[in-house]
Amino acid sequence: MKNIVAEQSRVYLPIVESDQVFPVGRVYCVGRNYAAHSKEMGDDPERDPPFFFAKDASCVVPAAFSEVICVSYPMATSQFEYEVELIVAIGEGGRNLTMEQAGASILGYAVGLDMTRRDLQTQAKKKGRPWEVGKSFDESAPISSIYLKTDQLASKVSEAEIGLKVNGDLKQVSHVSNLTWSIEEVICKLSEVFELRPGDLIMTGTPENVGAVVVGDEMQAWVEHLGEIRVRVTD
Repeated sequence: MKNIVAEQSRVYLPIVESDQVFPVGRVYCVGRNYAAHSKEMGDDPERDPPFFFAKDASCVVPAAFSEVICVSYPMATSQFEYEVELIVAIGEGGRNLTMEQAGASILGYAVGLDMTRRDLQTQAKKKGRPWEVGKSFDESAPISSIYLKTDQLASKVSEAEIGLKVNGDLKQVSHVSNLTWSIEEVICKLSEVFELRPGDLIMTGTPENVGAVVVGDEMQAWVEHLGEIRVRVTD
């Protein structure tokens, strides 16, 4: 068989201190997994079961720790907002995973941004429509290289500071320990509705104080013990 159109490019994330790469499969996102962010978005911050949405793998932009990357201000929005997130890379798949299996499924960790066309997301929510138009668009997921999991790193990441600055001004700061649903719990719940596969990424949620950026702004996003990515908004 021959392709009738050119095949779309696959996205790969580097592995830190390795010549290996991570082929990105599906990108799952957890909605409102920090209580304070749930509250600022108008939801009850009680520990309701997590809910999920997805970004296309083509949304991922590899963001090296050592350089500033650029993303374009997207079309059809006037409210382009940042959300810093801890990213989990899945190395072993499965469905209906136990907590132990969920922990074992983690290949590594990264730093990422869930960039959002908030006005379009808000319109969709009001009409009970899917969120893809506000969440799954070109360059909406800058993600760092992946640190492979070790027991020591997993312990540190579970308590790590997570934060974001815009043009040097602190906007978001919290700790991964403030997740409403822990990393392993998120993986378990996700595996109840999707069979996870090696190559999947999970964006685990963002802290409070999300906000808008404009052309020329530069974001610094970090997770303690992993590093910082720098992302500039261009025309």
